[in-house]
Amino acid sequence: MFHLKRNVPSWERAVRLCLGAFAALGAFYFLPAGALRMLGFGAAGMLAATAIAGFCPACAMLGRKVAGPAR
Repeated sequence: MFHLKRNVPSWERAVRLCLGAFAALGAFYFLPAGALRMLGFGAAGMLAATAIAGFCPACAMLGRKVAGPAR
């Protein structure tokens, strides 16, 4: 199975999931039907997907790593 190393901390995963839910609601209620609404749903879906997976491709591309416990 394909394994992705998590690069998003737990607190940020929770924030991304909440933002994804709010973005989906905002797209549904405030954007006109059509391509713009679909773009809003796509952004909400990406936020939710990175929150659930714990992996962000953009963060990986920039070399961001989750800080481990202090020693």
